[in-house]
Amino acid sequence: MSKSNTLGFGLGLRSEYYHQILEQRPAVDWFEIISENYMVGGGKALYFLDAIKDRYPLVMHGVSLSIGGQHAIDSDYLRQLKALADRVQPRWISDHLCWSRGNAHHLHDLLPQPFTQESLLHVAGRVRLVQDVLQRPLVLENVSAYLQWTTSSMSEAQFLAELSNLTGCELLLDVNNVYVSSRNQGFDAWQFIMALPHERIRQIHLAGHSDYGQYLIDTHDQPIADPVWALYAKTLSYLGPTATLIERDDLFPPLDELLAELEKARTVAAGVFKRAAPCA
Repeated sequence: MSKSNTLGFGLGLRSEYYHQILEQRPAVDWFEIISENYMVGGGKALYFLDAIKDRYPLVMHGVSLSIGGQHAIDSDYLRQLKALADRVQPRWISDHLCWSRGNAHHLHDLLPQPFTQESLLHVAGRVRLVQDVLQRPLVLENVSAYLQWTTSSMSEAQFLAELSNLTGCELLLDVNNVYVSSRNQGFDAWQFIMALPHERIRQIHLAGHSDYGQYLIDTHDQPIADPVWALYAKTLSYLGPTATLIERDDLFPPLDELLAELEKARTVAAGVFKRAAPCA
């Protein structure tokens, strides 16, 4: 995968900011939508989506695919997802490496996989099915986790690398999720990132968490923490230029505060690549 077509620096599109985006045309390179918010027949959400997609590139990010679940893939969900993609023409479509439902009920959480060979083959088959419907690679994100499966026989990073190799799927690296999981589970965040196939990483997420001392909760409702910024800078030195998104899901601040974080991401990236540039 070539990084030459990276989109630069984006924000998660949230309804709180619809009017400001259209009125002010902020300096955002692209927006990421939550797919499920627009899998509807009409109304305000689609009105603003259509208006914003005429002005900015979009990508789609889902939370309900449950790619790791034991249930059958929801064919109605896939049909609606494909219809939305046809409408939006996103640069890519992402979801999470997780399971989030039982046979009948959505659990409204992103629950981690057991990282076993059996699970790998199971998820790979489901990824291929989804990609056949969408007619494009699926981009999968690492989730934050607070416990590990005792049955796991490989690391999450190894699992993601093998899954990408088997299916051609791409990866969304959430740097905050790596940091949160590393603190809660006691592993080395940098070693996790180094174990991923860098050429398969399509996008980066940056977000905030809540620090309770002995553990962190991935709340996505706080400013990005200094250790996450530091890990992001180190990550860029390894990956090179990679599309980066500032993600906020609750306690929404004024848009200017998110734009300031976006500008900080640009500044961090500029500093990394300036240091890496060869001397004349």
